[in-house]
Amino acid sequence: MRAFQAELSKLLSLPGIWLAVLIGAVAPAFIAALDSTAQKEDIIAGISTRLSEVGYIGLAVGVQGVIILGVLAVSSEYVTESSESGGGQQITTSLTAVSSRLQLLLAKAGAVTVISLLLCMVAILTTVSTTQLILGEYAPAFAWSKLTGAVCYWIFTALLAFGITVLTKNGVIPLTVLIMNSSVVSFSFLLSKVTTLAFYLPDRAGTDMFMIMSDRIHTPFTGGLIMFSWVAVLLIIAAMVFHRRDVAA
Repeated sequence: MRAFQAELSKLLSLPGIWLAVLIGAVAPAFIAALDSTAQKEDIIAGISTRLSEVGYIGLAVGVQGVIILGVLAVSSEYVTESSESGGGQQITTSLTAVSSRLQLLLAKAGAVTVISLLLCMVAILTTVSTTQLILGEYAPAFAWSKLTGAVCYWIFTALLAFGITVLTKNGVIPLTVLIMNSSVVSFSFLLSKVTTLAFYLPDRAGTDMFMIMSDRIHTPFTGGLIMFSWVAVLLIIAAMVFHRRDVAA
């Protein structure tokens, strides 16, 4: 418990955490507002084919906030301090304070999970409020089952970012790939036009937990199970690598 509290406090003290919070809390509502405004006339006329995605699409894009969170939790440990501070890395101090590497990794993953959960709850509140404010009685029904799926999607995505960063020890690669995939262009979406195997990639399967896509092939439960499996396998591999790795390597 002490290790978890320490990692939670450490994560909340990082300057970059506020960027993650800002993006996670504001971006979903902003995207939902744009989408609701653009779709409003069609929705009122009853001809919109995307009513079920309005609002939820903001939650799909706003996941970038927890991607940053998951990356920061690990990459901050490997930042080399200034020469005045000894030129070392935080990971050395962390492993001195917590001798068990598995315990340290679990504490970090726990801190990421808790903050992701809280951040997603804020995002849901702002997104639902914004959508209902713009669409009024025409706003889609926000079912608890779908909102729970969105929460799971955020947590799993944060842990994917966390696990990848453990493997790379650098935040640039996971940030670039994951943020591009969730905003600029979805590699999974493009691959799904070529092969159905793309539907089993974590982000593509994960969105089935709360969004009704026209080409969806998974139920919400199956999509969540697939994404959870990816997270579990990745974290196991990350734990094995972290246990064997030389800190100075």
